[in-house]
Amino acid sequence: MPKSNLDAIDCRIVAELQSDGRLSNVELADKVGLSPSPCLRRVKRLEQDGYIEGYRAALRRDRVGLGFSVFVGVKIESHGNKRALAFEKAVVAMPEVVACHLVSGEADYFLEVVVPDLADYQHFLVGKLLNLPIVREVRSNIAIQTLKAGAPLPLGHLGDL
Repeated sequence: MPKSNLDAIDCRIVAELQSDGRLSNVELADKVGLSPSPCLRRVKRLEQDGYIEGYRAALRRDRVGLGFSVFVGVKIESHGNKRALAFEKAVVAMPEVVACHLVSGEADYFLEVVVPDLADYQHFLVGKLLNLPIVREVRSNIAIQTLKAGAPLPLGHLGDL
């Protein structure tokens, strides 16, 4: 595992931004014990170095009509060819797929799919996912209740937060 080059202040900056990405630079600087100019320089460096991937609003799926979540295990015919890369490219381009992981175990890929309802999931499954020629098997697990999602990354291993 690569060692992080973050010092204690950088760790506090990323932790605070994970908690509230809308903090002003002045508020952030105050929370981490810096003046605004050095704080802004650090944030810009963290962005440029790829530690901070971006900023976005976390939406309530049910409020925007996407209250149906399905976790889908997908087995494909083979991994080491252009068809497998085409599968990955196709799945990543599907807006219904909010997460895609290459995994070990029973499935080859694990997808998180969000759609308005069961009928829309059926349309996605039959009309998109199962149309990919390399797909051998699909197992759908419908989320009944979400207890935790979109939590900040656990950064305790980086040191003092």
